[in-house]
Amino acid sequence: MPRWVNLPNLITLLRLALVPFVIVAVLNGQHVLALTLFVIAGVTDILDGAAARHLGVATQTGAYLDPIADKCLLSGAFLALAAARKVPWWLVAVIFGRDLYILAGAMAFMLLGRARKFPPSVWGKASTFVQILTAVAWMARDVLQTRLSEVVSSAMVWPCAVFTVWSGIHYTWLGLRPHVRIDAISARE
Repeated sequence: MPRWVNLPNLITLLRLALVPFVIVAVLNGQHVLALTLFVIAGVTDILDGAAARHLGVATQTGAYLDPIADKCLLSGAFLALAAARKVPWWLVAVIFGRDLYILAGAMAFMLLGRARKFPPSVWGKASTFVQILTAVAWMARDVLQTRLSEVVSSAMVWPCAVFTVWSGIHYTWLGLRPHVRIDAISARE
């Protein structure tokens, strides 16, 4: 059996497999199902890393798959929420814009020979966490249907946008610092 076939990577693949079901549930107005599947997918994000560390089976494949699964889950959820007219399209544009910006920057840095590894920064992780909280708040809004859930979900839009933009700026700052390699900074954070 290939080395990449292990419990943590299978958990990551489960998260990836849940993405279309989360999207369909959001689009079909199945609020409880959408929230449940999204939370399960979110828990797999915690479990795969913990399992890889505990079992000592971290792989390069897992290092690539994990952020891909995260991006697919969050991007899919936000696209579905916007298509269902739950979150504003401008927020989806900010999230996608930041991801495309970072991807283009990483490609430029690789072409210029400045860095070969792009591990997540502390602000990138914070941005992902706030995006997850925002998606959960908006899905919970439809499940709970309370004034508090409306206030919380609406209030989460701005912190989500700010953390998303700031993490993009932070990655740029890390990449432009001439005396420090990106992979060395991120490894310490």
